[in-house]
Amino acid sequence: MTAISRANVASSFTVVKGAMIAETYTAFSRWDFALSKRENLDRLRLDNSIGAGSTTWLRDVAKVLNRRYEPAGRDRPLVRLAQSGCDLHEWKPILLWHMTRDEFLVRDFLQNWLSDAYDSGAFRIHSSDVMAYLSAISSRGGRTEHPWSETTKKRVAVGLLHIASSFGLLQGAVAREFTGYHLPERSFIYLLHAMMEELGSPSKVIASPGWRLFLLRPTDVENELLRLHQFRKLDYQVAGSIVQLSLPCANSERYAERMVA
Repeated sequence: MTAISRANVASSFTVVKGAMIAETYTAFSRWDFALSKRENLDRLRLDNSIGAGSTTWLRDVAKVLNRRYEPAGRDRPLVRLAQSGCDLHEWKPILLWHMTRDEFLVRDFLQNWLSDAYDSGAFRIHSSDVMAYLSAISSRGGRTEHPWSETTKKRVAVGLLHIASSFGLLQGAVAREFTGYHLPERSFIYLLHAMMEELGSPSKVIASPGWRLFLLRPTDVENELLRLHQFRKLDYQVAGSIVQLSLPCANSERYAERMVA
């Protein structure tokens, strides 16, 4: 299957289908790098290793995995972690980071709309609150594959809140509430490696909007870096405008190997 960037596509299909955390973990734990992406997904459909209750759901899982991830490329560390039995509590935020590389709507919603609501002190979030956000997707740099009906918008609004709840950012059913989410330490360090690979500068990493996926501000990131420096988990030095950050490993894949060693 040819890898085509969907970084700016707002997909109602993938959002409505949900985070698929357990299904993705199981599929990746059995991924065979000797096979192509198509061959792995064909094997998933044939073997039903995720225990799907219907052929329709099994087909949908394979379709979503195909759209969201590139296991042989940028998502290889995520797959390796699942294969090595990484604790799900630590794996989930890493999954969210990888998932949102090509999932525009989830990325933009969490980084911008939900994080702004959190900063403003909002307590409860309803799907009706998300509808205005969905009407301005094109102005935010996204594009839909086809016009959305009001019914589709409502389903997408519910789906976005459900995904946020699946990753522990919200709780509740109809009225969602913020949970006081805490990013696990080793997941945080993995993300530091991933962002350094992407951005190349400690200052840019600290200021990255990617932390907003986890409702973290730059000051929160700096405080965690200082704490980790104190416990010698990494080296973080600041002198005026000069910021130096030395991480445990050369890249995120090496750190992923260290996580499960």
